[in-house]
Amino acid sequence: MARRRTDKVISSSEFVTIGELVRLTDIRYSTLKYYTECGLLPFFQEDTNLTRRYNRIDSIDRLDIIEKLKKEGKSIAEIKSTLKSDK
Repeated sequence: MARRRTDKVISSSEFVTIGELVRLTDIRYSTLKYYTECGLLPFFQEDTNLTRRYNRIDSIDRLDIIEKLKKEGKSIAEIKSTLKSDK
């Protein structure tokens, strides 16, 4: 089992795991997994051990947008549409 990375290391890493993203954002694991499965949260998957890695800065920015849109009462489909049109 790999040793848990420190918050300092995570905060300076380009890519993070979903568990590390939970620690950075205080958003539940199940919520992040759901966003990933819905295509709202893009990831990079390493071939060696199939670990999903998320770009730390892009993911945090995207999660901020998703949370803002949710507070406005947008549905997942509407959020997805908004994020696609912002690209």
